Amino acid sequence: MDFAHLFFPCARKGLVKPLHALLLVYGLANDFFCSNQLVTVYAETGDIRSSRHVFDHIPRKNTLSWNFMISGCVKNGYFREAANCYYQLLTNSRVRPDFFTFPVVLKCCEVLQDGKKIHCSVLKLSFENDVFVGSSLIHMYSKFGDVDDAFQTFDEMSFRDLGTWNAMIAGFCQNGKAVEALGVFEEMTRQGVRMGAITVSSVLPICAPLNDLFMGRLIHNYTLKNGFEYDVFVSNALINMYAKLGCTGEANQVFEDMTCRDLVTWNSMIAAYEQNDDPTTALKFFSGMKECGLQPDVLTLLSLASIAAQRGDTRSGRSCHDFVLKKGWITEDMLTGNALVDMYAKLGKVDDAKNVFDGMPVKDVISWNTIITGFAQNGLADEAIKLFHFMAKCDGIMVDQGTIVSILPAFSHVGALQQGMVIHGRTMRIGLIYDVFVGTCLIDMYAKCGRLTEANQLFSEVPRRSPVPWNAIISCNGIHGNGEKVLDMFREMQEEGVKPDHVTFVSLLSACSHAGLIDEGQKYFHDMRRVYSVEPNLKHYACMVDLLGRAGHLDAAYKFITSMPVRPDASVWGALLGACRIQGNVELGDLASANLFAIDSENVGYYVLLSNIYANVGEWNSVDRVRSLAKDKGLKKTPGWSSIEVNNRVHVFFTGNQSHPQCEDIYKKLGLLLTQMKSLGFVPDYSFVLQDVEEEEKEYFLTSHSERLAIAFGIINLPPQTSIKIFKNLRVCGDCHTATKFISLIIKREIIVRDSNRFHHFREDGTCSCGDYW
Repeated sequence: MDFAHLFFPCARKGLVKPLHALLLVYGLANDFFCSNQLVTVYAETGDIRSSRHVFDHIPRKNTLSWNFMISGCVKNGYFREAANCYYQLLTNSRVRPDFFTFPVVLKCCEVLQDGKKIHCSVLKLSFENDVFVGSSLIHMYSKFGDVDDAFQTFDEMSFRDLGTWNAMIAGFCQNGKAVEALGVFEEMTRQGVRMGAITVSSVLPICAPLNDLFMGRLIHNYTLKNGFEYDVFVSNALINMYAKLGCTGEANQVFEDMTCRDLVTWNSMIAAYEQNDDPTTALKFFSGMKECGLQPDVLTLLSLASIAAQRGDTRSGRSCHDFVLKKGWITEDMLTGNALVDMYAKLGKVDDAKNVFDGMPVKDVISWNTIITGFAQNGLADEAIKLFHFMAKCDGIMVDQGTIVSILPAFSHVGALQQGMVIHGRTMRIGLIYDVFVGTCLIDMYAKCGRLTEANQLFSEVPRRSPVPWNAIISCNGIHGNGEKVLDMFREMQEEGVKPDHVTFVSLLSACSHAGLIDEGQKYFHDMRRVYSVEPNLKHYACMVDLLGRAGHLDAAYKFITSMPVRPDASVWGALLGACRIQGNVELGDLASANLFAIDSENVGYYVLLSNIYANVGEWNSVDRVRSLAKDKGLKKTPGWSSIEVNNRVHVFFTGNQSHPQCEDIYKKLGLLLTQMKSLGFVPDYSFVLQDVEEEEKEYFLTSHSERLAIAFGIINLPPQTSIKIFKNLRVCGDCHTATKFISLIIKREIIVRDSNRFHHFREDGTCSCGDYW
């Protein structure tokens, strides 16, 4: 019988064991050819145990036999068995590995050291110039992030084929080395090596991190000239490239021109619109995918969870969660768990986010970063900090760039300067100090903890090629009231060739508002579109309303709103309502609040602002009416609190706090200060008492405001001449602002107060950096 033609048909039909039995009957089971074929076909069916049994009984194995066995183990995921088989081959004195052995065995390396040992064998046996072996070494080093050794291997090869170039380009791309990948690609074209479809798929991801749309379009033209547009992998790579560069129209054109689409194609289009803030169109593509009979996979659900968060659609978010639970993906793939945590956090459902996080069987550093960010972004800085400290105690979880970017805003929020400085030290030790995002967060942390000098110094040290650090330092100087410096920095930004973006103008206009630079703010708003090609959005319009309203130009602010080309949202009307609170304009406050309640009736802050406007003019019936409206909706006013860091511990005080261990000493100190203040001419402003109470009670209400408790605690516990830094979650009231100026004059110390809007630097001479304009 001719058995040579039976092996692979039998493997496809699951008849390997009957064939093996027949070979035994004919006495051919130990035949060299038949044995090797049995090793292979058993491995093809996933039966590694039988494959190994046949292999062990081959009397005189050659290199081909060993290669078959190693390859079978690797294909079935038995990497340790493949490695053991390779090391057994090395100890065999009769045969040696060949250039087919190394590309296979390099795939089974579990740690970099294993790969380096195999590389030594490659050099010893002089296979380093074989293109297949060289490419496999490049892939191995790239997999473990060792791109330096990968490039050295590539550079030392005497001959390179297209696969070698592709491997090196892909290796750099996978490790975030876009510039280096571009260098290899350019050298490849200089040497006249023609790109293949795999090269195109490998090089297109370079364009997005380099923000190089021109190169992406050149490569697209190359694919059209060479007929690669019909390759589904190339088309998918083009869609991803255009999407990451914000060109959804061109991504859609590639999609429309495709003759064959797979699940990856649909996922790419859904993600393209989701990542570019167009969830409605993304959902249309999801519907189109379902009409084609394709079932969503994990990547589809990741996009859908993000879409639900963007739309604020809790119901759709819970549907995504139910689907994930039904499929069991949350136990199989950390990506889905992380996506659900992120989705619930963005929806403001932090309890649900924490429940998903707690239910994940395995958590990686991204899981921790996501939940920490979720708590921090929802104003729960203390909980975020507790999670960070708990994470630090977990084995196998190492702080990375994402962790630092997640936790620093939480430290900034509560003014935990000492803890933020510890993180700064850690970034220096692990080499992240020059990362633009880490550097930007550190700038923000120092500035928001009252250390503007350190923030400015750090800004001079971080990479400044992108607008991100510029936006941060402009915003930081703005909230400290350094309006003129902000304008200087904006001019310097342009001189260095950095193009401002929409965030830059939010920071710039906000700085103008805080500093009372009305003319300058109006000029830059009008220059946005005309000079800088930045289309104003609702945040910019809100900044302009705040700029005009804060300066007392309420009629101009209202006229500005009515002339807007887009429908004003809650941020715009909220800015007007806040200005009405400052200026005491009841009529316009009523109008602004009516529009706010129609847009967002669940925000308790709007009810508080309106009731404060009524309280300020003594309309107590209107105050009760507004408070009743909020109560009927189940809304509760955010309690005012202030924090101060002493001896590396953050102390939090609520208004009227009586529970602090030093409570008696604090109120005693405040009473003494009040007596001294009155002797210097201080007169309490009872208009900031928002309760309808007797005169004698009003002084107590003002004295027990949270920032005064924190200041008194700081005076008692901090060394003389030390600055006192207070962090308040609400806006400083006018009476506390005046009182703090007197206190700084009496104690001859600088008092720095950060409220919800800006910083106030109260100097020893009894003046404030805001110039009483805030």
